[in-house]
Amino acid sequence: MAEQHGTDASPERLASALMEKGALSSDWLPAFRRAPRDLFVPDVIWPGTAGGNRQMRRVVRSENPGAWWQAVYTDAPITTQWDDGAYTGPDKGKIPTSSNSMPTMVFSMLDALSVNEGHQVLEIGTGTGWNAALLCHRIGAENVFTVEVDGETARDARKRLNAAGFDPVSIIGDGAQGYAEGAPYDRIIATASTGSVPRQWITQTKPGGIIVCPWGPTYGGEAIVRLTVEAHGSASGKFLGSSAFMRLRDQRIERKHVREYLKGKPWPADGIESTTTLSPDDVGDWHVMFAIGVQVSNAFPWMETYKDGSYTLWLRDTAVTSWATADFEKDRTEFEVVQSGPRKLWDEVEAAFRWWDGQDRPDFDRFGLTVSPEGETVWLDDPGNPVPSVLG
Repeated sequence: MAEQHGTDASPERLASALMEKGALSSDWLPAFRRAPRDLFVPDVIWPGTAGGNRQMRRVVRSENPGAWWQAVYTDAPITTQWDDGAYTGPDKGKIPTSSNSMPTMVFSMLDALSVNEGHQVLEIGTGTGWNAALLCHRIGAENVFTVEVDGETARDARKRLNAAGFDPVSIIGDGAQGYAEGAPYDRIIATASTGSVPRQWITQTKPGGIIVCPWGPTYGGEAIVRLTVEAHGSASGKFLGSSAFMRLRDQRIERKHVREYLKGKPWPADGIESTTTLSPDDVGDWHVMFAIGVQVSNAFPWMETYKDGSYTLWLRDTAVTSWATADFEKDRTEFEVVQSGPRKLWDEVEAAFRWWDGQDRPDFDRFGLTVSPEGETVWLDDPGNPVPSVLG
């Protein structure tokens, strides 16, 4: 218990906070106590912040046990790997590639999974092993299958699980492929985000089974979706609420630098200038990005900030054919826009925003997703009301 010295963080305080929020239900409390988070957090971590995506500087357990313990028993995510293990420095790397998720998110997703005794569950993304341990206590280790693509991460997680007295079926492999040897499953839960639900997850789930996973468009914005699998190979369900997970390695997108779009020419290159009354600040919230992203395909934003608080919102397509910028300055009512290429990306974003605004500005919980052999459809309120594409 030395790590608790100088901090008021503790398993009991975190459990109480989670129960007050409604994230930790009484039926998961025994698992929380049997598989405490500290057993499944490595000694070197980059603590995150609750409700944000900012990581703090590296904390090494042997150097600062109090800070390590505080991070473990705070309701916030903890990054445990950067850049597939290539970066281990004191600050953050380029891309977080493994983590111990925010406890509120962990238990909210487990609650949405609706597991019962005897269910077989496939977990995509073992990470540190905590999620798998919680499932082992709840339904028995023999019913838990967990897949991790990173070999070192998988082996470390297996050591932690075994040391804590759990022995699920642990697989090193591509989670996008599921794990056919253990199928069919009653439940599948993914702790890596997707932009397209892998077909194997649906075919490896029993009819009536449930898939819980983070889903988000290329543009940005992401939420947890709870899909019920149907007998004819489709799955459908509502989004439950905001999330921000690391992308499934199989679905990462390489984003080209802006210079690739300008083709060596100084900005504004061959861009066409115009103005808009829609502020770039109005399109930056996570749920608004989601609503835009499900209409504007294969494009993504990036914000270039300046010392005076102004910024340029860059939009780029994944095909490297089109780009746009919109300049934000405080107290302005008209904003400068530049667009280049066959796609008029700012016009697309503006049209998507206007549609969202016209639907009474829906949050995540009004959207749903249907996945079929023919593809994926995001809908609003009802599967019969698909979200339109701004490309028609």
